[in-house]
Order: sequence, then C-alpha cells, then structure tokens
Amino acid sequence: MKPRVLFLDHSGVLSGAELSLLDIASHYVSRGKVLLFADGPFREQLDRSGIGVEVLTAPRTVSDIRREGSGVRELQAIPGILKLGLRITRLAQSYDILYANSQKALIVGALAGKLARKPVIWHLRDILSTEHFSQKHRWLVATLANQTVARVIANSKATAAAFVQSGGKAHLVRVVYNGIDPTPFELVTSAEVDTLREKLGLIGVSIVGVFSRLAPWKGQHVLLDALPHLPTVHALLVGEALFGERVYAESLRERARSLGVADRVHFLGFRRDVPKLMRLSDVVVHTSIAPEPFGRMIVEGMMAHRPVVASRAGGATEIIENEANGALVPPGDPGALAQVLADLLADPLGRRTLAKAGFEMALERFSLHSMLEGVDQQVMEVAKLRR
Repeated sequence: MKPRVLFLDHSGVLSGAELSLLDIASHYVSRGKVLLFADGPFREQLDRSGIGVEVLTAPRTVSDIRREGSGVRELQAIPGILKLGLRITRLAQSYDILYANSQKALIVGALAGKLARKPVIWHLRDILSTEHFSQKHRWLVATLANQTVARVIANSKATAAAFVQSGGKAHLVRVVYNGIDPTPFELVTSAEVDTLREKLGLIGVSIVGVFSRLAPWKGQHVLLDALPHLPTVHALLVGEALFGERVYAESLRERARSLGVADRVHFLGFRRDVPKLMRLSDVVVHTSIAPEPFGRMIVEGMMAHRPVVASRAGGATEIIENEANGALVPPGDPGALAQVLADLLADPLGRRTLAKAGFEMALERFSLHSMLEGVDQQVMEVAKLRR
C-alpha cells in the first residue's frame, strides 16, 4: 500500500512546478493531500481534478522571502515560519511523509517534519547557481536539506550537480526527470489549429512561440532582439509575469515598439490552450539566459510534434541533442537564434525531421509514467527507511 503523503507548495499560481505536482498528486489522490501557502488558480485546478487541497495562508514575511536575499528577510520570517510550521505539524500526524515541492515549502516543511517526526522529501526544481540565487540563500537551503531531508528528488542532472556544488550531500539526491502526458497534444485537430490561426489573425505567416512566464532570466527579450533579422516572422509570447516581474513584462512591450516589431509580437498571457498554440507554431523556442533546471516547455514542444530551439545550458542539454532531435543556441545570443530560426523556417523537411526525432525521444525518456514510477520509488524507499 502506498504511504500517505502530504504535499506542500508555497504557490497558488500555475507554473511548471505546480503542473508537475498536479500530476504527482493525482497519482496519490486516495492517499494524499496538497497543502498550499497561497490561494489561486492552482487550488482551483486541484479542486477540479478531485484532489484534496487545503490553503494555509503564509504570513507576509514568509511569502516575501526572495532567492536573491542576503538572509535578512529569512531572519524576519522566523516567527511566521514557526507559526505555519506548527499548524502543518498538526495536519502531518495523519500522513507518513511530507513532500516539499518548493524551497519555501522545504523551509516550513522541514520544521513540521522534525516536530511531527515525519520524513521529508524535497522535490528540487531549481538550479542553485549564482545566476539564480545569492550565496547565502544557496548555503541556507543546502544546509537545511542536509540536516532535515530524507531524500532530494532533482528534476535533472544539472539541478542535482548544482545542489551538491552548493554544499548539499550527494547521497541524498536522486534524479527523476519531469514527465509530460502526451494526450492533450494528441487530441488537437488540424481544424482546431486552423480556427485558432484565423482567430489570432495569423493566416499565411510563419510563427515561433515561447511558452514561459515572463521573467528576465527566461529571456523573452532575446527573441524580440532576433525578430528584426526575421522580417516576416510573428512571435507568440505565452505566459504571465507571476512573481513580481511586471516591470520586465512592460519592458518587453516597450522593446517590441522600439525595435519596430510590435505588430509581429503577440502577448497572449496565461492560456489553457497551450497544446493548440504549440501546434500552431512552426517552431517552439526556449530563450532562457540562465541555466534551466529542466525545461518542461521543451518537452511539451516535442510532444506537440514541433521542432524546438533551446538555449544551450542546464537541463536543456539533457533533453536536446543538437541537430539530432532539436537545436541548441548560445544563451542570450539573438544573432545565433535568428540564424537557426531562419534556417529552420526555410526548410520544412528539416523541421519535420527534427520534430519526429524529438517526439520519439520525448515519449521514450520523459513520459508521465516514468516520472510517476520514479517518484513512487523514492517515496517507498523513504517510507522503508523510516520503518
């Protein structure tokens, strides 16, 4: 029988980490519950999926902790962490394992795990590197994990290596790649794509799409800088500014205007029809300028039978073999990106060849079944260690 698992996540928004947790929690629907520190669309989606969910709103001092912090906010958050941890401790009595899906969830979950005498699994979905986190922050979370966590599940080898380089203990870590369900992409029909193309006013034009929240390190500005070199190409930017990144979102609109490409850039915001929009795109583009922990949208693009061009860093290099099942370009290089996109858009046969190879590889290595099997193995091992 599966252990009873209490999943913890700090966010109420729907980003890659939450979509992955949705799949995992669905797998544990009869033996698990999701506890969120904030309300929002993620809670609504869990409800719609029939997954037990409860919201314990985190104090402002806890939600205000930032990855680039110097440690001051973490100290200010201690009373709030204690208060939230005590509330979770009471709930944890009914479960065998606490499963932290984010760093803030780890900070609170580690305390609750100690008080409730329950093992904690941390699903690490961030690269603990200088591009993403301050040195003090990396040291803090690595030390906390070393002292309190029974297992760290990393979503890529790059993520695992960065944890160890930050001081994390290697024996705690297991790599389980994210898994993607191909069904939503397979259900998209050509008629639906044609209808969407007409609705968006994109008939007879080449389209490239970026599918990610709007954030500086996600690098949507790199694609905008490439567009003047691609005079007939339209770009879809699918995603919102989620974590205080509104200034960047506005800077993208201003950049598009100043480059003279605003009429070819379509800011679509958060969308629930991503499979259709990916099928609408001639090429799916990943533009991150810092190492990507995994690259969910890369695999989704492959599942959509589309060629993917990605930044050569982090987890992306574990998914794409350059010119075999996709294309890799130097991060932050709009000239290189423009050249690769121009070559692909001029070569329909080459696009189909890359798309076919990418789809086959994605099905083999990044299936939903593989991820759930990997998570099950870690959960069962931790449960046995506790006994």
